[in-house]
Amino acid sequence: MFVKEVSVKNQVGLHARPATFFIQKANEFKSSVWVEKDERRVNAKSLLGVLSLGIVGGTTIRIMADGSDEEQAVDGLVKLVESGFAE
Repeated sequence: MFVKEVSVKNQVGLHARPATFFIQKANEFKSSVWVEKDERRVNAKSLLGVLSLGIVGGTTIRIMADGSDEEQAVDGLVKLVESGFAE
């Protein structure tokens, strides 16, 4: 299991469009991937799961993965979040 924390930089957080980019990126990897906010963990490959966390700008989230490409998965998603989803 590989875990990293990252702060969501874009103002609106993970609303529909950025959440879609996040899920598409998570689905590029074979590993199981989760995102966690305030001790609540959801499947990072699930749009409803990610949206249900209500992640807004400035929130710190944990991204974790378990599997053959876990480090690449976490690093790729952290990089996407840090980029502000190009918004």
